[in-house]
Amino acid sequence: MMIYVKTEAVKLVKELLLEWMEMSGPFAYIISLAANIWISLLAFVPSVFVTAANISFFGFTEGLVLSFSGEMIGILVSFYVYRKGFSFLKVKKFNSKGKALFTKLSQTQGRDAFFLILALRIFPFAPSGAVTLGAAYSKVSAGVFFCASLLGKIPAILIEGLAVKQVMETDSRIQVIMGLGSIFILVLWRMIQKRKKN
Repeated sequence: MMIYVKTEAVKLVKELLLEWMEMSGPFAYIISLAANIWISLLAFVPSVFVTAANISFFGFTEGLVLSFSGEMIGILVSFYVYRKGFSFLKVKKFNSKGKALFTKLSQTQGRDAFFLILALRIFPFAPSGAVTLGAAYSKVSAGVFFCASLLGKIPAILIEGLAVKQVMETDSRIQVIMGLGSIFILVLWRMIQKRKKN
């Protein structure tokens, strides 16, 4: 029942966004980018409906590129907003998994932070808001955060785009490969952590 409600909600917001794009004409690109930035700042709103609207309006390739660009801009904007102390979100609002991610990220930096952010960006079930907030309040540099998010978002947005196009059944191997890749990076990160402690 919850899945059905969420699916219907995504469809509703997607249709609303499509209407705005159609009315905005040549400014449809700006509407799409603005939607992604706003979603990133809200942290807990899924971006899948923006990807769906982009693919429906601009076509698969152009829509996917636009979604990727919008998400990266949104990630960077929210990172700087959170880091500068203007965030209206608090750690206590996260669920237990979100708190764990926030705590883990806030205590890492450098290479460790890079691998952790990379793995979490690839992994489709990691809460994006927790990843960005945790990184913003940690000692990780903006450069490391950007590079890890960039590399992680490439396969993540591809998976999201394929899911929107409903071709995940035929290309399920891609999801498996990305999932295994994410697990491998997390395992590698854990091994590096253990070696440092020893």
